[in-house]
Amino acid sequence: THREMACRQNFSEACEKALNDQINAELTASYIYRSMAAYFARCDVALAGFQKKFLHDAKEETDHAQMMIDYMNMRGGRVILTAIAAPKQDWAKPLEALEDALALEKDVNAKLIALHEVADEAKDAQMCDWIEGEFLKEQVEAIYDLAKEITNLKRVGDGLGLYMFDKNL
Repeated sequence: THREMACRQNFSEACEKALNDQINAELTASYIYRSMAAYFARCDVALAGFQKKFLHDAKEETDHAQMMIDYMNMRGGRVILTAIAAPKQDWAKPLEALEDALALEKDVNAKLIALHEVADEAKDAQMCDWIEGEFLKEQVEAIYDLAKEITNLKRVGDGLGLYMFDKNL
């Protein structure tokens, strides 16, 4: 066991573990988005709009992880970082990357909802409020935006359509 921190109050071990799992999920998502950005920056892929989009998404996930690290420390928990597996390196088409991103955002959202459930079961109203206020709405919006991008990318097709789609990202 570890020394109890003076600021810790009504912060269960279950919440601490679930929050550490969420920090790892956010950092994993950032790592995946960085791999996507690197792929789209390659000279044989050359889609700068996709690169910029996925770099932005990577930074957002890293920012979320840092918010959670800061929150953990404020609540008197201990941050436990774990290994992150190597991400996918190649995508057959840009559509595949957007579909992977949508699945990733849905997974992160499902994990946030599970984190909220752990906090609710622990009767940690403040943590529930924090998750709702900082993360849940943004996740739903990200899922919606990716779904619209997938719809439009399917609509425009390859070639000039893809080129124009990338320019507008």
